Amino acid sequence: MTRRFAQVDVFSAVPVAGNPVAVVIDAEGLDDDAMAAFARWTNLSETTFLLPPTTPDADYRLRIFTPGGELPFAGHPTLGSAHAWLQAGGTPRGDRLVQECGVGLVAIRSDGDRLAFAAPPLARSGPVDEATVREVSSALGLLDGEVTAAEWVANGPGWMALMLGSGRRVLEIDPDMAALGMHEVGVVGPYVDGLPGEPEIAFEVRAFVPGQGVPEDPVTGSLNAGIAVWLRREGLAPESYVAAQGTALGRSGRVHIDDDGTDIWVGGAATTVIAGTVVL
Repeated sequence: MTRRFAQVDVFSAVPVAGNPVAVVIDAEGLDDDAMAAFARWTNLSETTFLLPPTTPDADYRLRIFTPGGELPFAGHPTLGSAHAWLQAGGTPRGDRLVQECGVGLVAIRSDGDRLAFAAPPLARSGPVDEATVREVSSALGLLDGEVTAAEWVANGPGWMALMLGSGRRVLEIDPDMAALGMHEVGVVGPYVDGLPGEPEIAFEVRAFVPGQGVPEDPVTGSLNAGIAVWLRREGLAPESYVAAQGTALGRSGRVHIDDDGTDIWVGGAATTVIAGTVVL
């Protein structure tokens, strides 16, 4: 069967500088095996499937697959799929678009030339135990004392986030992917004065998920959402900031965070790079 398809670059206003997501727009009728097989075939960090909602409160239902399995939520697939749905003629029922997915309903708003999703509640929070921090630090090639804080920020994916002393140190990491195993690890470090020409850049972020077939994810909405919830709760980040991610992979992802006092919004640009059909 021929189905509409888009490949969308997310978290960059410049095509192919962010993180791509493959979106099957007309996914009704595909079974789990077919979705998983197509996700393995695209070999992107995520492939998504747009389906009719099962609740009147949602505009559509989204299923999200990595090459290694299904996720209940992920950030850049949420924004890229929302972009594809709107480009395909979708019209939100209310002022904001509402996505149904494994974690429930996720609100998505338009921020001018960007889309932003409301960060979902953390399914797991609190400090990471010392033994796990030591194991992961060793796999990342970090020395004793370089991790200044470690927190669970799981919001679908089982993220743990490690804070380092600087964004520059984050970029220097050369991980041992085999040693990381099934850990889903985010690393974040601050920039005191931003980056040249971009003083609003507050943090550098990297994400490692080798157990899901994604050694390093270029730009990661769910991780940045979890980190933002953590940092805002602890007073470690301003109400609005921008995080850079993908630098180590030659990308220039920019994740915009805005805490409006009720929700933490995680936003970025999205651009359709490939549009057409697939036969599934």
